[in-house]
Amino acid sequence: MLKTKKENTNTRFLSFKKSASLCLLILTSLCANAQSHSYLTVEELRIDKVSQAIPSVVSQLDPTVNSFNKALSAFENAHLLSKVELQSTTNKNFSNEIKAFIKKQGQQLWQNATGSFHHKQNLDDRPLYWARLKISKALRQSKLFASLSPIQQAETLWALELSSRGQSDISFDKKTDHKILLLGFDPFLLDRNIEQNNPSGVTALSFDNKIINYQGKTVEVETFIAPVRFADFDQGMIETVLTPYMKDIKVDMILTVSMGRESFDLERFPGLRRSVTAPDNLNIKTGANPQNPLIPMLKDKPLDGTEFLEFSLPVEQMVKAKGAFKVFDNRNVTIAASSLASLLNNDTGNTPTAVQGAGGGYLSNEISYRSLRLRNLYRPNLPVGHIHTPRVSKLDIAEHKNIIDQIQSMIELSLSTLK
Repeated sequence: MLKTKKENTNTRFLSFKKSASLCLLILTSLCANAQSHSYLTVEELRIDKVSQAIPSVVSQLDPTVNSFNKALSAFENAHLLSKVELQSTTNKNFSNEIKAFIKKQGQQLWQNATGSFHHKQNLDDRPLYWARLKISKALRQSKLFASLSPIQQAETLWALELSSRGQSDISFDKKTDHKILLLGFDPFLLDRNIEQNNPSGVTALSFDNKIINYQGKTVEVETFIAPVRFADFDQGMIETVLTPYMKDIKVDMILTVSMGRESFDLERFPGLRRSVTAPDNLNIKTGANPQNPLIPMLKDKPLDGTEFLEFSLPVEQMVKAKGAFKVFDNRNVTIAASSLASLLNNDTGNTPTAVQGAGGGYLSNEISYRSLRLRNLYRPNLPVGHIHTPRVSKLDIAEHKNIIDQIQSMIELSLSTLK
């Protein structure tokens, strides 16, 4: 079904240029602008509030946070150099040593979080989210971080983000018939509900390093949890994580998952543009809206691609997954009104402008688009697509278990289609 929105082309173009510059500015603020070690991000500033609201959740991984603080202090005492020394070309090896140290610490957080998750069986993704922010806050306020150049700061934080979200831990080393990579998301809209969690993050933690046996076939699942931040997407985080598994490392399916509506939606047609007015977790708004849908960035250039892509999931099998919720093959998209006029006039030279893909106009839609764009570039036959889970407003273990079980059923039913 096609829906339309009015479109002001000139305003949309100007907003796009403003948004592109804004995203680069935000990335600078997030990574490189922290010249004073007292600088904290919006996400880190929420720690005090959430510590009062749900102290047992926020403190669950404090042993790992405390271990990081001790390791960071020891590293500083053993290696701390002046800023001039760090910026010199002779200290590139030391810069790499810092990134290696941070990568190891981030991977340890991920492993401890997944271990705690499975041991406690409380199906809660929030301890990892808040522990990561405690660690990034401690790093940002450290003497070591303050002594780094802006580029080194950015690289160090990038290493922490990737490793603590599971990238360093992805290792398809089991002798199974098939391999699946699954991506979830952080909690979001926390200023509306500081206790919010995300069933897609719960799903990622549940399936990490899991082997599924079904009707004589086995599948190994590895996972990653993406941030809800426009700047990280613009900087290419999704491409960084997925490209090796599109080009060089064999996987049989890539699933992206996020929290959506009342039921499960398999989002068939993701759109190129952002159109949501809601902020990300840094309270950043891109300037996009339904009247001015904006093309996101990839590094320093607008993301290139057609207005809509079609997913390649085995949808006929997946919609049959039984459980507590209905599963829909969602084909609804929204195009600009001017696009509809061209179509009605049989103007085949104009491509419909995407306002919303089947998955909306936020990062859920975008992670789907970016993953399919890579698929089309590198592995056109790979099953790739997005699952929107039912929406939750609070931790509900029974409901989360229902969501996880039904996603597992979707995976199991898909196995017969994998080669």
